[in-house]
Amino acid sequence: MIEILPAPDHVVALRLTGTLTTDDYDQAVKETETKLQQHRRIGVYVDMAGFDDMTAEAAAKHMPYSRIMLGAADRFPRKAVVTDKQWVRILIGALDPLASDSESRAFGPGAREKAMAWASEIPHP
Repeated sequence: MIEILPAPDHVVALRLTGTLTTDDYDQAVKETETKLQQHRRIGVYVDMAGFDDMTAEAAAKHMPYSRIMLGAADRFPRKAVVTDKQWVRILIGALDPLASDSESRAFGPGAREKAMAWASEIPHP
């Protein structure tokens, strides 16, 4: 399930829980595209502390969109991920240096406010 969270207007904020479906994924894309139409650059906040899995169909939909968004990485200067999963922290740490146009950080569940504040601070290009 995906829940759209309250956030500053220039931040897409999502909470992922349980198993994500294609409907959930479509909702996340719609929210992201709406923010991108309103702002040149947006922050991203994703709370994955309750995330368990993703259906194969949702994963298949995710891949093409993710490749497109890689070409627009400069539009997402900060991505904050709240997680209690070590594998997510390791993945973020490994992939972050590869994206020179943006920065990603993992935060623990006790640092949700700090994560939102950090994602909201969009550096000027």
